[in-house]
This record gives sequence, structure tokens and C-alpha cells, in this order.
Amino acid sequence: MATKLILDLDTGIDDALAIAYALGSSEVELIGITGTYGNVKVDDGVRNSLAITDLFGHPEVKVYRGLPHASAAESFAVSDISRLIHGSNGIGDVDIPDSSREPESESAVDFIIDAVKTYGKDLVYVPTGPMTNIDAAIAKAPEIINEIGAIVLMGGALTVCGNVSPWAEANIDQDPDAANRLFRSGAPATMVGLDVTLKTLLTYQQTQRWRDLGTKAGNFLADMTDYYIRAYEVASPHLGGCGLHDPLAVGVAVDPTLVRTFDLNMQVDVQGATRGRTIGDNTRLNDPVKTMKVAVDVDARRFLNEFMTRITTLAEQAG
Repeated sequence: MATKLILDLDTGIDDALAIAYALGSSEVELIGITGTYGNVKVDDGVRNSLAITDLFGHPEVKVYRGLPHASAAESFAVSDISRLIHGSNGIGDVDIPDSSREPESESAVDFIIDAVKTYGKDLVYVPTGPMTNIDAAIAKAPEIINEIGAIVLMGGALTVCGNVSPWAEANIDQDPDAANRLFRSGAPATMVGLDVTLKTLLTYQQTQRWRDLGTKAGNFLADMTDYYIRAYEVASPHLGGCGLHDPLAVGVAVDPTLVRTFDLNMQVDVQGATRGRTIGDNTRLNDPVKTMKVAVDVDARRFLNEFMTRITTLAEQAG
């Protein structure tokens, strides 16, 4: 039986690539997408997820609307840097038709709980935005931390600096309180952070392969990702490509051997100047039970080969 997968997305460009990676992986069944905020507002992300799953030929994937702002906030506004990196619509200002489908009436939080109750250890949950939805699900049904198979999150930075401050990574920074509660909950979680995602870089050479397919899906991927690469040329010119943050989290959910991990009970700083920092929890350093793993190295060449093979095949078949 294929592992059941939930993606929790603030559907921007790398989230769209994460959707494609999941749909192109026969080892997993994408049973739903839960929407969150971050790269875009939650309703825009939900719209993008519906449109993208349609474009890739998978309208059976249901999309659920999640919470619209951080657990300690009353509203959310998209930052200027997010607009620079992802475009005003979140997908590189590329136009694709709206889906004829609507998001499900069930909330994202209830769907997460119901999915854990249904699939248990066969379920992997992959949040690639703030941790607000899973935090709310655990608050409503605390027992799911012992019932879920795994959580593979894109966020954080342990051995490198952050990308919104010297210490904070963007997804964690959106809701440090929720992330801290998740990290300290005892849930089985793997942190796929900037330590490894910035080692997985895509260039125009790869996007040309998608353009050469001559399909709508291939052209969409190429146009969208070229926008992302150009944004990186402005924001992070030293990298020489765009980071595959969210797709790597999906890759690790599919194949954990893509990364080397360090077992460490973690916390998130929620007070003071370092709010948003992901670091070891001093109160649990000597606890023999380690519930979190932190990715510290990645087989970038193997991952990029898997990434291109799976997504290119999907884009070709969707055409």
C-alpha cells in the first residue's frame, strides 16, 4: 500500500514544484492538500493548489482551507520579499485557468485529524509553510502525535543562518509559537531546513527540459521556475540557482535516505531578539528519547535526478 501523504502549503513556486514531485511519485498517494498562508494569503494558495492539481491531471486531489494567520496574530499580510520571490499571484505571475472545483467544506484542521484517525502510521504530513494548521490539530486532538506516521517539515535552520534574519527561517518565523509547540510536543518530526535545501539548486538548464516538452504543464513549470531563478539572481546571487526547499521535504517524505539526519530534541525561541530561531532544547538534551530528526546533509545529485525525472515525466504525461 502506498504511503498516504498530506501537503500543507502556502502555494507559491516551490510549493507548486512540491505538488508536482508528490504527484510524480508512485510510492505515495497524495490524499489532500491543506492550505495555509505565507507566500500568499490562504485563499490565493488554495486557488493555486486547485488550479495546479487540475493542470497536472489530478483533479481527484482534494484541497482544504486552513487557518489564515498565525496563532498569536489577528491578521496576515504578504511581505514584499515574498512578492519578489514568488510574484503577486504566488506562481511567478504565470496565468493558469482557475479550477472549476471548490475547496472542501471540511476545515484543514479537521481533515488532518480525520486522516490521522483513518490512516495512522501510514500517513505522512508535510507542512512547507508555517506550522499553524498542525499546531491547531494537535491542540484539538493531542493523541494524534502518537498516532501519525511522520511529519516532515520544511523550515528552520540549525547549522546555517536564517533567511529572514540572521537566526530565523521564513516558515518558522511566520508562527514561532506554533512551531515551538510542535517541536516540543513529542510528535515524530524531521526538520528539512536551510541546512540542506540551499544545497539543492535548479538552473535554466533544467527548466529548458520542461519547455522542450511542448506541453501546457511543461511550459507552466518552465515559466514559473524561470521567474523563481530570476528572483534568486536578485535576492541570493551567490547561489547560482533557486533553492528547492519544499520539493526536498517531499523527497524526504518519499525517501528518507536522501538526507543524513541528526537526532535532537528541538525548540523554537519565542521570546527576545532571537525569536524564530530553531535550536536544541536544553531541558531535553539528556533525554534518551529523541522525537525529532534534523537534516544536516543531502545527496543533492541523487535528489535532483529524482526531482527532474519525476516532474518531467508528470509534465509530459499531463500534456
